[in-house]
Amino acid sequence: MSASASDERGPEGAPCVLCARVAATDSLVAETEYSAAFADEFPLSEGHSLVVPRRHETDLMALPDEERSDLWALADALAATLRRELEAAGINVGANIGASAGQTVAHAHIHLIPRYEGDVADPRGGVRWVLPHRAAYWNE
Repeated sequence: MSASASDERGPEGAPCVLCARVAATDSLVAETEYSAAFADEFPLSEGHSLVVPRRHETDLMALPDEERSDLWALADALAATLRRELEAAGINVGANIGASAGQTVAHAHIHLIPRYEGDVADPRGGVRWVLPHRAAYWNE
């Protein structure tokens, strides 16, 4: 692998937790030259995974084209694996970019959250529920 995770520091000077996860190769579920994937430490559902760039970058949209393409290709491949192996009925794909969007870890990452029939009473709206007062547009 030509790109590698560095010992970057978070906002309080602590080591970046996602750089550390990339460096701990035993926790990786998939990897490419520029990206790595592993299980979320606080999963919302079985199979909830994170796909991250190996190089420390806080902003997903600031990745160079080659790294961003690699990241999305790995996310696509892992989503297919999760659907097949865990029989997930669907996948929520999400990224929080910036503190106002809810980003709490200062390393770019994509969430892959497998969804299962009946896991919530009404899944309509999916990611729209980040703003609950506007999510149920079908009731307006």
